[in-house]
Amino acid sequence: MAEKQKTSWVYTPKAINTRRGLLYGLTDLMGGGWNNIVSGVIFVFVLSQGISPLFTGAVLGIGRIIDAIWTLFFGAITDRFYRTRLGRKYGRRHFFIALGGILFAILFPMFWISTSSWQYYLWVYVAIEVAISMILIPWETLPTEMTPDYKKRTTLSGSRMFISATGTAIVFFTLAVLKSFNNPNAYLYTGITWTVIFVIAIFTSWRASWERPLTPEFLAELDAQPRLGFSGFMKKTVTDYFGTFKNKSFRKHLLVYLLSFTGKDFYSTLLPTFIVIGLSGTSANAPWVLQALSAFGILSTIAAVKLMVTRGPKYLFTLSYLAIIVAMLGYFVIYLTGINNPMWMLVIVSIIYQLGRGILEFTPWNVFPFIPDVDRIFTHGDKAGVYASVMTFFRKSTGALATYIAGWALEEIGFNSTTMTTHANTPLGIQHGIMLIFIFVPIGLLAAALIAARTFKLNRANHDILKAELQRLEEGGSKADVTLETRQVVELLTGHSYEKCWPDQADI
Repeated sequence: MAEKQKTSWVYTPKAINTRRGLLYGLTDLMGGGWNNIVSGVIFVFVLSQGISPLFTGAVLGIGRIIDAIWTLFFGAITDRFYRTRLGRKYGRRHFFIALGGILFAILFPMFWISTSSWQYYLWVYVAIEVAISMILIPWETLPTEMTPDYKKRTTLSGSRMFISATGTAIVFFTLAVLKSFNNPNAYLYTGITWTVIFVIAIFTSWRASWERPLTPEFLAELDAQPRLGFSGFMKKTVTDYFGTFKNKSFRKHLLVYLLSFTGKDFYSTLLPTFIVIGLSGTSANAPWVLQALSAFGILSTIAAVKLMVTRGPKYLFTLSYLAIIVAMLGYFVIYLTGINNPMWMLVIVSIIYQLGRGILEFTPWNVFPFIPDVDRIFTHGDKAGVYASVMTFFRKSTGALATYIAGWALEEIGFNSTTMTTHANTPLGIQHGIMLIFIFVPIGLLAAALIAARTFKLNRANHDILKAELQRLEEGGSKADVTLETRQVVELLTGHSYEKCWPDQADI
């Protein structure tokens, strides 16, 4: 039976090249596009229905927290799904990608129907987030499944982030075009357009990728793990999730990731309000035109693919955060000038921001495929799905918190989305408040991320040493024969003494 499964397309490795990387990465048209829809469009859309900033923030905040709890357990479900007939036939990751894609195609257009009920938006939003988690969590583990090679994983993840940048550009370009016609159903038509593009991308990527072959050796390793009932599964899952924080490289990676992406969330959520309310003479369509400049992020992503290999993630973190901080200070200068309709200045500053954002979004998920290798040498485990779930849980939790705080802050400074629709009819004090939140919260978060990134040690050279040691141990090599350099690298990346690494399977 195992032999038959190994010949299935879902378990058949293929050559990894730029074309294959692009096909794999197509899912991030939806992944990158969706994150920007959540932080940059949904907030404004729900506000436009006459719903208060506090309840608008609650839609995203409550929705993402519910979904974040779901994602905590979902990664472990995919890790163990190979034991089912469906999991072995269709792949423990691919089965859920397909199911999530079908649900997304049904649910996503429903969100863009006009209603004054914030509860409607909340529950449809929760359902969409659950479907997207079913797609993205297993999909994010695939580079680890498809190849152990650093360069090939970078090809896959780099292509993915190139696609993500393209998805961001498509989202805002489509919205800017359709909104320019002043059609009252512009959001609905845009949502349907996004659905068609995203679903085609998801299933193209689904068919072009594969999972680690279920060889007798791999099946024996997986089957050596205990079969658990529901209570045992819950206990083991929670233990595994807390166990990820014993991984020093992951702790630092998660901190940098959350600080920087939360700063980006504040920017995307409040940019439309800052542009239309805070600046004189700007049009309601200006924020979407400026966000469509995210196409420039494609250029920086292309450059980041090479820099990831030659300079490493620490360099990319620094470059992206400094560029965004400079851009935020640029918005501050524009606000202080008080120029009427400073569109050309906004375009220049927004291009700088988008160049930095492209690298910001590229780097963490290019580092991620190597994190499970650090865990493997420490725990002897196969937990790519667990790590993807933990990252997704905290990303959604901090994203929910950022959006809720943004809505709460607007409410606290007295902003009214029904009566304050332009710069002219908004009091100066409220304009100042919007500016302070929009500019200085992201700067603070990115400055903290920059400081944390300076101590990040997982790079290509260290990963090569780690992988060579993993291979030696997997082939039966003795821990007593480790070299001094390898010992130092393993301890640097895991945060534990070498003697505690690579435990016997009986001790796990």
